[in-house]
Amino acid sequence: MAVETNEYRAEARFQRVSPQKARLVLDLIRGLGVEEALETATYTKKRIAPVIHKLLRSAVDNARYVAEERGQDLDVDNLYVKQALANDGPRMKRIRPAPQGRAFRYQRRLSHIVVSVAERQQKGELVTKVEEPAVEAKPAKTTKAAKTAKKAVAAAPKAKPSAKKTAAKKATKKADKKA
Repeated sequence: MAVETNEYRAEARFQRVSPQKARLVLDLIRGLGVEEALETATYTKKRIAPVIHKLLRSAVDNARYVAEERGQDLDVDNLYVKQALANDGPRMKRIRPAPQGRAFRYQRRLSHIVVSVAERQQKGELVTKVEEPAVEAKPAKTTKAAKTAKKAVAAAPKAKPSAKKTAAKKATKKADKKA
């Protein structure tokens, strides 16, 4: 029997902060319990943190309201932040004066922030499997592969002499031929 979990959400649209900056705070609260997420948002020193705190409270209030309307039992202490994301909103194009009568264009970014909370699943089953204690490993014997690798290293050809020595030997051979 599959149990459906309800997801309750709240949105804050057209917020005057770039999505990248909003995601810094949202990444801190994603997956946390609601109480812990509210505390984290309260004490985070970012300009968008109070907006996210207010949005999270709104999502919890939405959960209470919808559960009450449907006649469902909702344990607020069991809620967690299931989804927290910041999407791009429209960009405001602005102009900054530049030297020699020119103008530089820049963009003010807006974001749409979405926070959704859901109720954690309760595991009502008892633990029936007992883990066995770990068996201590004996020192491993050398394998055939290790032995053949050692033989291959021993049978490897010797390194060639450096270029300076071979050049000197060639010079002496040429001198011997001329003489």
